[in-house]
Amino acid sequence: MANHTDEALLRLVMAAGALAPRRALLHSAGTAEAALARGAGEWRAHGCTAEQCAALQRPDTRTRAAALHWLQQDNRALLAFTDPAFPPSLLDTPNPPLALFVDGDPGLAWRPSVAVVGSRSPTPGGRALAARFASAFVEAGLAVTSGLAAGIDAAAHLATLEAGGCTVAVIGTGPDRAFPDSHARLQAKIAAEGVVLSEYLPGTPARPGHFPARNRLVAGLALATVVIEAAQRSGALITARLAAEAGREVCALPGSVLNPRAAGCHRLIREGAALVERPEDVLELLAPALRQQLPGLQSRLATPTEQAPPAFLPARWADDPDYQCLWRALEHNPSSMDSLITRCGLTAPEVSSMLLAMELAGIVVCVHGRYCRTP
Repeated sequence: MANHTDEALLRLVMAAGALAPRRALLHSAGTAEAALARGAGEWRAHGCTAEQCAALQRPDTRTRAAALHWLQQDNRALLAFTDPAFPPSLLDTPNPPLALFVDGDPGLAWRPSVAVVGSRSPTPGGRALAARFASAFVEAGLAVTSGLAAGIDAAAHLATLEAGGCTVAVIGTGPDRAFPDSHARLQAKIAAEGVVLSEYLPGTPARPGHFPARNRLVAGLALATVVIEAAQRSGALITARLAAEAGREVCALPGSVLNPRAAGCHRLIREGAALVERPEDVLELLAPALRQQLPGLQSRLATPTEQAPPAFLPARWADDPDYQCLWRALEHNPSSMDSLITRCGLTAPEVSSMLLAMELAGIVVCVHGRYCRTP
């Protein structure tokens, strides 16, 4: 439901142009209302242009009314970058957004995620790989982030929803628009079961410059960006570059040298991206960063850490013989990774990714590099 804070923040968002002066103004003032109350002299002192100052003084009433109407619907919000609910991973990136329009549960944008991106016109094999990787990330307890574009993006979102997981869609239009138009139903489903994010005002159509800007948010939200099929000139390569600039992992799937959609992935690998062939390769790469973040994530996401977990596997693993074997091998006294590998007859990457998923579920803890069931 829209409120006075939303109205003041909307005026800051509507003063289009460089983000840095408006971020500095809001950070200095503490609230959007206080930022507006400071007046044109303070606005200019923080770097706002004459055009931005004019927009702050006389906001367009039609645009403002349309945005407030959108915000009045259930499960919609406008989050300033200073809001405690704002995704913290975006604050560590170059040029974070001033604010985000949120359609869905904003808490889902906090979940550790992997971005899956690629060609808008993938091969059938590329679509299948996107679905396979997304489903595996869900199984490991991760969210899947993408840009809701045609092709690989849509395949990753759909597979995540079908697997019962959390998907985050970052769009390059206003939150009330879908691009392409055929994705309107998928966007609505993501808003209902996951979350849709946009930094653009309701009513904003698709514009070419919005998509590279959208890509920086996809890259910034995720711990890693996985590129599946990308030509030499591809938006997915922009996302990969922005991920690297934000200090995130970049992974690429190799393909046939005869497939032009694999050329961008090969270029990324030559430039230092991790070559991955299976979802487990990505999970193994992310394990150290995830384990470092785990205590804070569990606290934020209300994963049980102090309560005793059930003495059985969650339903999603109950029929998996590998997970059953590993669960039996785990004891209340910590065991080394080598010991678990020997007892289960699985490979190190398999055991590592399974343990990570169990940690995220709150049923396993790592104590000085050794693993046991959560006490």
